[in-house]
Amino acid sequence: MELKVTVLCENSVIVPFGVIGEHGFAAYVEYGDRVFLFDTGQGKGLLNNSRLLKKDLSNIEFLYLSHGHYDHTLGIPDLLSVKSPLTIYAHPDIFKDRVWIINNNKKFIGMPFKREFLEGLGAKFSLSKEFFEIDKGIYSSGEITRKTPFEKIDEGMKLIDDNNNLVDDKILDDYSLAVNTSKGLVIILGCAHAGIINIINHFVEKTGTNEIYAVLGGTHLGFASDQQIEETLKAVEKYNIKKLGASHCTGLEVAAKLYNKLKDRFFFASVGGTLEVN
Repeated sequence: MELKVTVLCENSVIVPFGVIGEHGFAAYVEYGDRVFLFDTGQGKGLLNNSRLLKKDLSNIEFLYLSHGHYDHTLGIPDLLSVKSPLTIYAHPDIFKDRVWIINNNKKFIGMPFKREFLEGLGAKFSLSKEFFEIDKGIYSSGEITRKTPFEKIDEGMKLIDDNNNLVDDKILDDYSLAVNTSKGLVIILGCAHAGIINIINHFVEKTGTNEIYAVLGGTHLGFASDQQIEETLKAVEKYNIKKLGASHCTGLEVAAKLYNKLKDRFFFASVGGTLEVN
């Protein structure tokens, strides 16, 4: 087995044996003899699901965080209870205070933990804004170059600045990760706030390869216009992507549209779902 990605946390489940769903995302990645975790979900299902899916979190080499929203980071303390010390790769903005204003309601959606608290539990943060190779064949996106006019950040997402004012949140810490395989890149998304097309084009530019085997994770297409969905499908065809595993912020309606277009190239990346490259 060259690569295996197992979804540990997601909104829905695909395995009917005790695993639980939650709004969030986490994936256990086995790449040759290397093992790491991508995001942690909300912390409600991480330990339970990893145990039932027989994925030993004490074996991971590092944690990669896609961004600083609660549904991708609240499981960090639980993770550190079974694996500490632990290197955590992320953007420096993951600690910013964030809110989402929806239907005139303001909800805190940031990561509530202070850096000092997590470091006290054994977290060793490696923070960078740049694209870099974490290990041979494992690429951190760094800040995504945003060029498509239709892949937009939600207007209701705000940052709380130093003066306690709400300002637009560009979510510059929206990171994705790519793993190089014999069949092409496998791109893992957290929420794809930067736009799935921007992310794909970014990795093509940075890695120098346009061979993409699969894209897996939250696509954020649940909030997208029809144009954005159609352009995303065009990008899938342009790069001849063989597998699209949509989950989390894709939404059921959009996931159904993607399935109808892509058929067996599409799969639901729910808890217990896997992607393998052999």
